[in-house]
Amino acid sequence: MTDESLTSSPTKRVLAALFYAFSSVLIVMANKSVLTNYGFPSAQFLGVGQMVAAVIIMQILKVGGFVSFPDMSSTIPRKIFPLPLLYLGNLVFGLGGTKKLSLPMFTVLRRFSILMTMLLEIYIFKKAPSKLIVVSILTMTAGSVIAASNDLAFELVGYVLILANDVCTAANNVFTKKHLNANELGKYGILYYNCLFMIIPGMVLCASTGDVERVKNFEQWNDMSFLFQFFVSSVMGVVLMYSVTMCTAYNSALTTTVVGCLKNISVTYVGMVFGGDYIFSWPNFVGITISVLASLVYSAAVFINKKPTSQKGNEASTKV
Repeated sequence: MTDESLTSSPTKRVLAALFYAFSSVLIVMANKSVLTNYGFPSAQFLGVGQMVAAVIIMQILKVGGFVSFPDMSSTIPRKIFPLPLLYLGNLVFGLGGTKKLSLPMFTVLRRFSILMTMLLEIYIFKKAPSKLIVVSILTMTAGSVIAASNDLAFELVGYVLILANDVCTAANNVFTKKHLNANELGKYGILYYNCLFMIIPGMVLCASTGDVERVKNFEQWNDMSFLFQFFVSSVMGVVLMYSVTMCTAYNSALTTTVVGCLKNISVTYVGMVFGGDYIFSWPNFVGITISVLASLVYSAAVFINKKPTSQKGNEASTKV
């Protein structure tokens, strides 16, 4: 499979990034509504619902001829692992952290995934980023540390969940890029088999933690408004997974990670005012703002640097 990030147009790269940002904002809103407003007892069960919806939707699209990916065979597990494990960890830790932390601190702690992604890309792809990119990432991380050091609503469990989410996000982004470039599964196959292989482990996790019983006893199953929002959350799960895959394919793993953090800019500042669980302090606010501004600098640097790189590659291929 060719590297789409080198052959796609700037318009496609920008649209893929915007699609991911839009989908990511919508899924956060839907998840928050189901888990917080309605008090749904299991983030893990919600994640399983998203995976089931993804498998069903992808199969319908494949039968209809809208997408294509390889049928199940004995070689599929070897080709796709460890992505399903990373995806499950990303989903479980992310939903758990969303429920535990305020939106501003959720955003800040997600910044660490950018540094982790950069280090993994250097190690796996032997790809060294420019000095401006390195400086912007280090500045983002420093702002996150400043904000976290003065978090007046500190929640240890939430911190642990989000940092684990960061590790899974970075590893998932980098290995997705590696698999997209190295085998014939393609972005749709990776999306489909990630979910298919993790439905049963996800249900086992729910059963072992007692979530299945709590979900059975949940009192809102007869509420049509809740059922609609649960459905929206499940469907948006597959939309988000698709947008992540597209953004990684057309851009890079690092760009996907940063776009994921940039979309939180609006969520962060709106959450300060309307979230109800953010406690203001100047060091915390300044740290968040430093991290946000550094994210903007990084995004500009990535899209500026990609165009000359693509042009050079095209010139070289023309000469050959």
